[in-house]
Amino acid sequence: MKLKRTGYNQTVVSHNNGVEVFFSYDTPVAGRSANYEYFRTEEYYSKTTTRHVNNYLAGMLHKIVSQEFIDTLAEGILAPPVVSLAEHN
Repeated sequence: MKLKRTGYNQTVVSHNNGVEVFFSYDTPVAGRSANYEYFRTEEYYSKTTTRHVNNYLAGMLHKIVSQEFIDTLAEGILAPPVVSLAEHN
C-alpha cells in the first residue's frame, strides 16, 4: 500500500493490486479500479471536494458510483488483516 498526498487535503491511497482510492479531506470520493476504470461518488460534499475530485480525474472518462461502493473499497484497502499474536509464537 502506498499513501501519496497530491495536494492540500487531498490524498491517494494505492493498493498493491492496482486499486486506487482518492480522498478529499478524510472522505474517500473517487478512485481507479485495477483495470484502470475511474469512478467518482454520486454524493455531493462541497464545492472544494468537487474541485478536488475534478482535479484528480483530470478529464478521464469515469463512472458515477455509490458512496457505499467507495467506502467498502477504501475499507478493504485500509483495514489491516486480523492477526493473532498467538499464531506467531
